[in-house]
Amino acid sequence: MSSFQRENDAAKSLFRRLESAVTPIVSGEYSHHRDRAAMASRVSFTQLRLEAELERYRAECQWDKIPAIIDQMQAARFHEDDDYKTLLMAEALLEECLQENVELLRSSTPLMDKTQPTLCRAKGHLNTILSRGRLTPRYLNEALLLMAKVHYVQGRYRDAQGMCARVGLEELTHDDQPIYHLRLLAEAFIIKGLSLDHQTVSAVSRVRLSEREEESLSCYLRACDAALSYLQELDKVVITPHTKTAKASLLPPPVDMDLGYFIQAALQSAYLCLLHRGHLAQGAHQLRRVLRVVESRGSQGFRKSALRKLAEVLLSSVSEDGYWPPLGPPPSAWLHREGAAASKDAIYPTVKPPQRYSTESCFCPQDVVEEAVLLLLITESMASGEAVISRLPDQSEARQASLQDATSVYDLLTIGMARRGQYAMLSECLERAMKFSFNEFHLWHQLGLSLMAAGKDVGAVSVFKECARMRPEDPSLPLLAAKVCIGQLHWFEEAEALSHTVVSMGKEAGEFLPRAYLALGLCCSLQASEATLKADRNELNKKALQALSKAHSLDPQDSQIALYLALQLALVRQVSAAMEPLQAALSLHGDDLHSLHLLILLLSAQKHNRHALDTVGLALSQHPDNFNLLFTKVKLEEALFGPAAALQTCEEMLQRWQSRYDVSRSNETDDSSSIPVAERPEVSPGARKPSIHLTLPDFQDASTGSLSPSSVAVSRLEAALSEVSDISSSRRQGPTYIWTTLERIWLQAGELFMVDGRLKEAQFCIAEASSLFPNSHSVRLQRGRLAELRGQLDEAKGLYDEALAIHPTGERILVHMGRLLVKTGRVHLGEKVLRDAVQVHSTSHQAWSGLGEALQSRGSSQAPDCFLTALDLEASCPIRPFTIIPREL
Repeated sequence: MSSFQRENDAAKSLFRRLESAVTPIVSGEYSHHRDRAAMASRVSFTQLRLEAELERYRAECQWDKIPAIIDQMQAARFHEDDDYKTLLMAEALLEECLQENVELLRSSTPLMDKTQPTLCRAKGHLNTILSRGRLTPRYLNEALLLMAKVHYVQGRYRDAQGMCARVGLEELTHDDQPIYHLRLLAEAFIIKGLSLDHQTVSAVSRVRLSEREEESLSCYLRACDAALSYLQELDKVVITPHTKTAKASLLPPPVDMDLGYFIQAALQSAYLCLLHRGHLAQGAHQLRRVLRVVESRGSQGFRKSALRKLAEVLLSSVSEDGYWPPLGPPPSAWLHREGAAASKDAIYPTVKPPQRYSTESCFCPQDVVEEAVLLLLITESMASGEAVISRLPDQSEARQASLQDATSVYDLLTIGMARRGQYAMLSECLERAMKFSFNEFHLWHQLGLSLMAAGKDVGAVSVFKECARMRPEDPSLPLLAAKVCIGQLHWFEEAEALSHTVVSMGKEAGEFLPRAYLALGLCCSLQASEATLKADRNELNKKALQALSKAHSLDPQDSQIALYLALQLALVRQVSAAMEPLQAALSLHGDDLHSLHLLILLLSAQKHNRHALDTVGLALSQHPDNFNLLFTKVKLEEALFGPAAALQTCEEMLQRWQSRYDVSRSNETDDSSSIPVAERPEVSPGARKPSIHLTLPDFQDASTGSLSPSSVAVSRLEAALSEVSDISSSRRQGPTYIWTTLERIWLQAGELFMVDGRLKEAQFCIAEASSLFPNSHSVRLQRGRLAELRGQLDEAKGLYDEALAIHPTGERILVHMGRLLVKTGRVHLGEKVLRDAVQVHSTSHQAWSGLGEALQSRGSSQAPDCFLTALDLEASCPIRPFTIIPREL
């Protein structure tokens, strides 16, 4: 038993010693019989634990937990011989007051003792501490900084500056100092800089204004670096627990930090000060510096603001020529304009530099828009991820704040991407914003415009309808939807309904009322062009004239309305009446392309082909690259001078097409830049050389040995076609309309060759057009005409059948098919086809003439009436159809 008793006593003694070493004291009662070594061990451990918790709470700004720590220190009788606990209480009270009055601090409104009892208590504690002088130098520095903060928030900026001057900043920069000292260091610099900026400048001291501005800027730069270093060091402690901690999972989770007014000011004041003083290059350089700092949890909100601000500066103030790479210093020319010899960060070295990302093998933007868009895409991903989507009433303020934040980013994205024509990407970004944009008109409107610009027409109409639902009083929204329906989708009934909604507004629609009538007129006119029944076509033409006349009476100064009124009159063959509104349109807008083109067609309809050709020359002098005008010129030259002169114009069109759309050279250009090809100086349209040189040799007529004008032009064109065919055979790139234009040139040349009897050259042209669009109805028609000229009537009929299958209402296809059937003895079938042509194209004199021939071949008495109708229509027929003038809102 004695042995067992001795072991039991030894175990109890060991347990008491372990208990005294690890159990924190929560009472002031001490047992005098315990030995001094055990008590010293217990006090040391508890004090270290409390000080570690204090440092953590002060670093993380968890001020609500400070009073509990002070109570534990009071119970343990720590720091009884100094005012450290009073200092902690003063700091907690002060920071609590500042958190409650952030808006007043941002507006530089002084906080008064009468309205801020918490601030008054903190100030009283600090005065007591400083008057007693019982703190060590380390804690005395902290008390001075807190008092400087009190002076600043109460508007005593000179006193705040004086307190900062008394602080020994070297004590806050040691490597072994706690993390919260970096926060205090940043706050010391920012308080000093802000105090210098807020002090009034007397007449005597104005000579020192520049020195004071430089001193405050140096404080801002140092405050920014210290704040970034503080956030980085804080991340290491909060996010990465100690590797030797066995129970790291038991640590409390990281808290969401509130940086507070002074840390936020420390992060932003440097670049804001530079930008406010007009130092754009140095401000942009400072923004790039802080964005290269390694990201931390607490700096994410600041980085989002800095990204957006840098993009704003680049888009608003930096030109393409003045841009400099992100990794380099500002150009000396910029610095010279701003009165600086070097960037400010090089002049004022930092006290605590933050860790920055390595720049090796990193992507570097090539131009200002590319960098701005990249910054904004990063910001957009952050803003959309942090957006508040809850519709609860208590989330209203947070939702509005996040929405405004995101909207500013999308507005800048719109500016940047529009400069590069990246509307598809912009619409994708705005579509992502829809998840938090319920009933937010601005973002919906931007989305509709971007979809419209990107060619996503169905989506654009849907979005504009939704916008109209949000703002039913806005007449522009239905008209935007109608514009897309008319121009791209050909939803004429839908456009008509949308236009009626604006017309129903009456005078409330204001200046949009004439545009609504214009949209109505265009809808009816386009529906009339597609109508198959004569009664329906006449009714729609009548409605179109009424709507366009109403629009013209409401706004006689609108040149577009006058143009389309003249066009509608021309479409119903009231050629003389169309001249009056067309003259009004030209008097309002004399160089308008469509007005000039309509004038040319009206002159040709009045058989003034010479005047029409002169007008074509005038129009081409103002619009030299318009192929529609050039095709009209070809037709006029053919009518006046024969196919030879027209073939020369075709040759010029080929060369112009090649110089404008030289796609074979596009592969040789550098695709790494986002600058459009047309904007790059080395490949600008004026200086760009074609990759295929058109050398057109003369060709002698073998039978006569002389050069006839027709054979010269034809042979030169043939040589041109053989060289340009290399482009056609290559893989097509670029928009479809480019290649459609080239196809039309080939077919026009082939038609002229057929008129001139050069069937071999015509076959070559048609083959080239077929290589571009093998299933084109125009190609099938021309191949059928060529086969018909060669006497291959069965093949011609088969090709006409194929063309009709592709385009059943084509005027020229129906006429050629009908005449071929009549020629081959199938008169009744040919008559039916020609009657279909007349039914669909009632103003086609060729269809009426063909129908007359069919009726005459079987001895019908109706044939003379058809011939008379054909003659009457031919008298007012333009050189090309009036429908080549685009009808769009």
